[in-house]
Amino acid sequence: MKKITKQTYLDWYKDMLFWRKFEDKLASVYIQQKVRGFLHLYNGQEAILAGALHAMDLSKDKMITAYRNHVQPIGMGEDPKKVMAELYGKVTGTSKGMGGSMHIFSKEFRFYGGHGIVGGQIPLGAGLAFADKYKGSDAVTLTCFGDGAARQGSLHEAFNMAMLWKLPVIFIVENNGYAMGTSVDRTANHTDIWKLGLGYEMPCGPVDAMNPIKVAEAVDEAIQRARRGDGPTFLEMKTYRYRGHSMSDAQHYRTKDEVEEYKKIDPITQVLDVIKEKNYATEEEIDAINKEVKRMVRECEKFAEDSPYPEPQQLYDMVYEQKDYPFIS
Repeated sequence: MKKITKQTYLDWYKDMLFWRKFEDKLASVYIQQKVRGFLHLYNGQEAILAGALHAMDLSKDKMITAYRNHVQPIGMGEDPKKVMAELYGKVTGTSKGMGGSMHIFSKEFRFYGGHGIVGGQIPLGAGLAFADKYKGSDAVTLTCFGDGAARQGSLHEAFNMAMLWKLPVIFIVENNGYAMGTSVDRTANHTDIWKLGLGYEMPCGPVDAMNPIKVAEAVDEAIQRARRGDGPTFLEMKTYRYRGHSMSDAQHYRTKDEVEEYKKIDPITQVLDVIKEKNYATEEEIDAINKEVKRMVRECEKFAEDSPYPEPQQLYDMVYEQKDYPFIS
C-alpha cells in the first residue's frame, strides 16, 4: 500500500472536511427548497471514501454506489461545482441537471452512479468488473451499498457469479446501523453482515470504518487480491451516519445521545488529532485549511446559483429516436 505520510493526513483532513461542509451546505439549501426531491447525506461515513481512495489507482479503478453519492465523484476527481449544480438541477451539472441528488455520474472519472433502486448497483458493479476481466484490464471495481441492500436477492446472485468467474470486484457494505429507520438487528437473525461472504467462500471481514487507515489497509489487500486474478472480496465497513436516512427522516428510531456517542470517534476528528499530536501542522495552518474549505464551498454554491436551468428542449435531446420504429401505425 502507498505509504501513509504527513501529507496523507493533511489531504484526508482537508478532503473529509470539505465533503462534510459541502453536504452541510446542501442540507441548508434543501431547507430553502433550492435542492428538491430526496437528499441522502454521507456525514459520518467519510473515512470509507478517504481510505478507499488511498488504496485505489484512480487512473483505472471504478466505483459504483447507491443514492448516498454526492462526495464519491468529488473524491474520484469530478469538479465539485458540477456536482452541486446537478443537485440544483442546473444545466452545468454532471448530468445536465437531469439526474439530481440520487443519480450523480461521472464517466470521465469512472464513477458509475448513484442508483435509486436498492441493491440495483450490486450486479452492475459485478458487470463492470466482468467487462474489465473480459478486456484484459487489471482495473478493480468498488461496489458500495448499504446494510439494507445487503438483504436483496441480487446480492447473492452477484456474489455467486463473481466467485465463479473470479471477478475483480470489491463488494463494500457501508453498515451505518440502520436501513432507512430499521436497525440491523431487526432485519436478520445475524448482525455480522460480512459473514454472508462465507457461504460463497469469498474472502470477507469487518472493518473499523471510522478510521481511514483501517479502511485503506483492508481495501488495499482486496485490490491486490483482485489484480492478481484471485477474485472478489466482501468488506463490511462498520460506520455511522449523523443525519437521517434522508432530509425527510425524523429519526425517531434512535436517540440524540447515541448520535453524540458516535461523534466522539468522528473520522475527521481522529485525523485532526493525529495531525496535532505529530505536529504535522500548526494551528495557523489548520485554520488556513478550514478557511480554504469554506471558500471552496461558497464557490460551489455560487456556481450552482448562477447556472441556468436546462431548456425544455433538452428533455427530447436526452432520448433516442428510432426513425424506422415498426410498431407505429
